[in-house]
Order: sequence, then C-alpha cells, then structure tokens
Amino acid sequence: MHGIRKMHNAILQRDKKTYAIIPHMPGGLTNVEQLKKIIKVAEKYNIEVIKVTSAQRIALIGFTEDQLESAWADLEMPRAKATGKVVRSVKICPGNNLCKYGLQDSVKLGLKIDEKYHGIELPNKVKIGVSGCKLGCAESRIKDIGLLGTKNGWMLVVGGSAGAKVREAQVLADGLSEEQVFRLIDTIFDYYREQPSNARLGALIENIGFEKFKEDILKRADLACSKEKMENK
Repeated sequence: MHGIRKMHNAILQRDKKTYAIIPHMPGGLTNVEQLKKIIKVAEKYNIEVIKVTSAQRIALIGFTEDQLESAWADLEMPRAKATGKVVRSVKICPGNNLCKYGLQDSVKLGLKIDEKYHGIELPNKVKIGVSGCKLGCAESRIKDIGLLGTKNGWMLVVGGSAGAKVREAQVLADGLSEEQVFRLIDTIFDYYREQPSNARLGALIENIGFEKFKEDILKRADLACSKEKMENK
C-alpha cells in the first residue's frame, strides 16, 4: 500500500480504503481559479471533507484509489510533498506587506525558499517556517529551520520540533541578508546529507552538540568571519 500512496501522491486514510490528496499551495496563497478547480473536483467526486491543514494547504479527503489520477488531472495543480523524507511546504506569515508587526517580507522570502527546496530529499523530513518578526506566527521556533524577521535582517534558528518531543529551535545566525539565508540553508542540507544518522535535524544537532554544529555550519558557509555579528542578541 505504501507504494500505491507514493505513486499517486496520496495519503491513505484510517479506513484503509480512501485517500486524501493535497495540492501544493506555496505559503497558503491561492486564487479564485484554483479554488474553483478544487470545488469542481470535490463536486465531481462527491468529496465531503475538505480540510485546511496546519501546513497552509487544502486537503481533499475521500477518494478511492481508482479516482486518484483523474482527480489530479482535473485539479491541474502541483502535488504537495506532504509525506516522506523531504522538505515539506514552507509555512509563511503575512509579513510586513500585510501585518503591522512585520519587519521583513516573509512572503517574498518564504516563496523563494519553497520554490527552491520543496520536495527535495533529505535524511528525514524537514519543516521550514518564515515569520516576518520575532512573534513567529509561522511557528518558526518549532521548525527544523526557522526564519524570523528583525530590523537588521533575518534570524535563522535550527533544530525545532513540535512532535512528541517538543524542542525549541536555537539561534544559528542573526542579521542575515537573503543571500546569506540561502547560503546557510544550502550548507545545512549538505551537512545533513553527510551524517550517518537519519534522525530529525534537531536530534542530530543534539547528538553533535549545538556549538559544534554552529561552528561547522558557519565555517562551511564562509560566515565564520561574521560570527561576532551573528551571535545571539
């Protein structure tokens, strides 16, 4: 059954008979045309459960296996990577374009991060949150990688988790430009792939030791020279 789910990019439900499909909606942003398609598919296949997920997506629940591919074809939307050892959809807050507390453009950065990394394979699943300020409405502090906007740029935190063992992410670097954010994420992912463990990023950091992990990443990313600037503020 696992192969069937992967092949159709669908999630088997508790009844072991029906499936959910989740179109990819970067940052939870959509438009009227996409919503019309979702409604049309729900009506065509008699889907009664439509769920707005915590990952800012819309799940349509109740398809039989033989309906999956035709439903995807009718939707004409990308398929979200909702399961597996991949980078999941990036969670994004409204940022400084819409929110009075926003200090940085989290929508712009978050969409770029989603476009570059969504679905890439890693040793374990990775969740990313991008928040326009330190209030962290995109749950950045409990993500594997989180970004929080400050007056001086972006703060990058790592190792968070909201799972069975709640773990708060720790500050890896502060005062970052957009280019530095991508350089650090690239470095983190390369480093992650090299490790013998397939644990979640937070557990890996815990085993290595945060200070060692931080030193390794900043050095590899050629940001070690800016270490004093990027120390916890």
